[in-house]
Amino acid sequence: MTTPHLITATDLHNRLGDPALRIIDATVLLSFDADGAHVESGRQSYLDGHIPGAVFVDQADQLSDPDEEAPFAAASSARFAEAVGALGVSDDSEVVVYDTVNGIWATRLWWQFGLEGFDNVSVLDGGFAAWTEAGLATETSESHYPAAHFTARRRLEKIASTDAVREATGDSSVLLINALDRDTFAAGHIPSSVNVPFADLVDDAGRLRSLPELRDLFDSVGALDENVAPVTYCGGGIAATAAAFALQALGRDDVAVYDGSMNAWTADPGRALEKS
Repeated sequence: MTTPHLITATDLHNRLGDPALRIIDATVLLSFDADGAHVESGRQSYLDGHIPGAVFVDQADQLSDPDEEAPFAAASSARFAEAVGALGVSDDSEVVVYDTVNGIWATRLWWQFGLEGFDNVSVLDGGFAAWTEAGLATETSESHYPAAHFTARRRLEKIASTDAVREATGDSSVLLINALDRDTFAAGHIPSSVNVPFADLVDDAGRLRSLPELRDLFDSVGALDENVAPVTYCGGGIAATAAAFALQALGRDDVAVYDGSMNAWTADPGRALEKS
């Protein structure tokens, strides 16, 4: 059984040279220490080696809005359209996204394309590691395509605000799904949330688990109940998109991502947290 919006390294390799294809390296390097989170562009890792024909986008810089309530907030439709159009992505393109880390930056870009009304985008299963493990060629020269026109049509139903999430804590028709690890979830989460760690969505090689395995994970927390609307979140709106991706693979086209996630929720100390 194939998974929608997921492509294998072999299948992608067979598509190289397709004039409609645009491959995007979405890598962001995120690290943590006693001073908090540190973000570094993935451009150098792209220049060190990438899939032939791939272009690079700096999500933290080009596709985020620094004036919003939390870091990594999705850029405006106009800014997104300008950035991806400059990469050569048009309304007729077929896009494949990947990253060189744990896959959540690829799903973040997949989600942003969907947020702007563009669905012809797939995630490379297993990311760059799957490509290199398959023994496929890489290149270090930077790729370029002629600028194109991309039309952004924002789907407001795919993004949840802090106000909407606050209301959801008392609404049994909305299910808040925290995609962080179990220890972090237990230490403090938005009231009424359930937990599906993003790391559980992939196998040891970083490839998305089978649909039956994913179904068991989400069914166990009630996320496949047709009577509830899923809203995924995490620390900063990145891992949440991996959960949204897996849910869409299971047929849930009604998933919203709380873009501000815990960064935005905890900005106001008056907002409640639950521990478990």
